[in-house]
Amino acid sequence: MTKEPKSLQEAIVYFSNPDNCIDYLAVRRWPKGVVCPNCGSDSVSFNAKRRTWKCASHHPKREFSVKVGTIFEDSPISLDKWLTATWMLTNCKNGVSSYEIARDVRVTQKSAWFMLQRIRLAMQDDFFGSKLGANGGEVEVDETYIGGKARNMHMSKRQRRITGVLTDDKTTVMGFLERGGKVRTAIVENRHRDTVQPMVKKHVQMGASLYTDDLGGYQGLHTEYEHQVINHAEKYVDGRVHTNSLENFWSLLKRGISGTYVAVEPFHLFRYLDEQMFRFNNRATKDNPMNDADRFDLVVSQIVGKRLTFAQLTGKPN
Repeated sequence: MTKEPKSLQEAIVYFSNPDNCIDYLAVRRWPKGVVCPNCGSDSVSFNAKRRTWKCASHHPKREFSVKVGTIFEDSPISLDKWLTATWMLTNCKNGVSSYEIARDVRVTQKSAWFMLQRIRLAMQDDFFGSKLGANGGEVEVDETYIGGKARNMHMSKRQRRITGVLTDDKTTVMGFLERGGKVRTAIVENRHRDTVQPMVKKHVQMGASLYTDDLGGYQGLHTEYEHQVINHAEKYVDGRVHTNSLENFWSLLKRGISGTYVAVEPFHLFRYLDEQMFRFNNRATKDNPMNDADRFDLVVSQIVGKRLTFAQLTGKPN
């Protein structure tokens, strides 16, 4: 059996064999053996010629492939192209554009864009109600604006999007980063107290050490957190009081959006946040020495139950 890939070059060679693609996905999807995704029965047989399984139970969807119920479902694009694109998006630090994927795997730019959005769905982290800063951890909270500059917009677009308010042309994003742990982001309507404080309470464990800037919306959190403030008009670091770790994440995010994607519609922004959060949260550290193959393996393990149609993606009816 061919050794599983550890680099992009090895991945391209390995996944050029359709059987390797199916074996790689099937082992991770069904570690205890293949079961029918429609009825759950393990009485299935493999058709090597069609590369599909058939369930022994009699129901309308007896025959199924490894793509069923995943981000790959109903896609005519071969798995070797899908998995190469997945490897690239998972491990390219500043992201990868749909135009580059289109050239590299020989699909149209529209197809490449659809592929990347589905892969970003697999990169999405489900928090399951957990909170940052448990056991007295240190959490940084900050907000930033994502969006184009009004002076760079076409006149018609500027008149449509700009109404005189400073942030009309941008989307407000809040970030929560536990030092030595993970980062989370959330798109919010504004930076007002009745918006940011419920978000802090939703994502940060009560009693945690909380570090923010001097935004007025954070005032009053000291009753529930060890809240300390850094005034950026005076200094950026005061001992352990700073938001520099989160500022680093914002820098990586904006470098990818401005340098690779150029512009992101607010409707799709959360997907690009998911992408950058995944790479940041699964970066190689001393305590968690992940490599490219590990990150790719993690994304592949999250492809099930995350089907995304083009109509859902674009917000348009079928």
